[in-house]
Amino acid sequence: MSVPCVAVARERGEHVRERLADADALDSDHEIAVDGNTIYIPVSDPERVPSDLAEQIEMRDAAERDRPKTPAEILGFEPSLERLGDIVIVDEDDPDRAAAIAEAVMASDLLCETVLNRASPIEGELRVRQWDVLAGNGTETVHREYGHAFALDVAEVYFSPRLATERHRVVTQVDAGETVVDMFAGVGPYAVPMASRGADVVACDLNSTAIEYLRANAERNGVADRVTAIAGDVRETTTEYADTADRLVMNLPHSADEFLDTAVALAGDECALHYYDIQHEDDPFGPGTEAIRAAAGDEYAVDVETERLVRSYAPHEYNVCLDVRLTRM
Repeated sequence: MSVPCVAVARERGEHVRERLADADALDSDHEIAVDGNTIYIPVSDPERVPSDLAEQIEMRDAAERDRPKTPAEILGFEPSLERLGDIVIVDEDDPDRAAAIAEAVMASDLLCETVLNRASPIEGELRVRQWDVLAGNGTETVHREYGHAFALDVAEVYFSPRLATERHRVVTQVDAGETVVDMFAGVGPYAVPMASRGADVVACDLNSTAIEYLRANAERNGVADRVTAIAGDVRETTTEYADTADRLVMNLPHSADEFLDTAVALAGDECALHYYDIQHEDDPFGPGTEAIRAAAGDEYAVDVETERLVRSYAPHEYNVCLDVRLTRM
């Protein structure tokens, strides 16, 4: 059967395949083919192919791939699974059920090296949790998101793949030349792509291990020259950046309000603020707005540009984001 394929040199095949996967353009129903020094990667939708690869699309016969065997087909029910790089995460209280799911995942055609089960809630200042390793032997992986790759260890740092769309929404607002301070940066899922857009990013986190990964991820994604990674409490480590920020990211939903005085001190004459909060459904945006206005005082005019429900967090509670414009008066 003739299908659209991206034709590239063999040595670029894995890199291009990853880019097509990030763009959700891979055709998993047909086999990748090799002819001499050229590899032909089937695509499901040519319009999703990155523009610099679009000219390399050509029609070619491709063998149909055997339909993958899913964990649900093996188990007879649909398990709740979350992907993070080559790790599959389950959330099961019953150890026998968790073990059965892990066995099915490893026996399926999912690309997976490790299966983990959540063994504790998120705990402590560093927002990490404990894990049971059900299959495989590690908690480190490389997660790919919108064309960027992030190495991390889920046992040592906080990271949520569920926020990929929200992160991308914020990142796409950044212009080249901006000065950004990411006040709770983790391994860099905001900082690295913002730097890729041409921003100079100061990225802070209390977790020194996360900062080590952030530095490595900046190198991995080719933006180390535009990312300054700082370990420690942002309230104590960023005084030299006062009055400089064109944009601030405050993704610490349970306690970001405690850092608003620092945010105001960091803001330049005009500054975009992305403030994340957890609030009850009765008034999801009011408390955050009031806290920002109180911190800004008479120094800044506060314009709430976007009120966004990011996701449900708990019964009757939402994780929300306020996009706010601070303008010095």
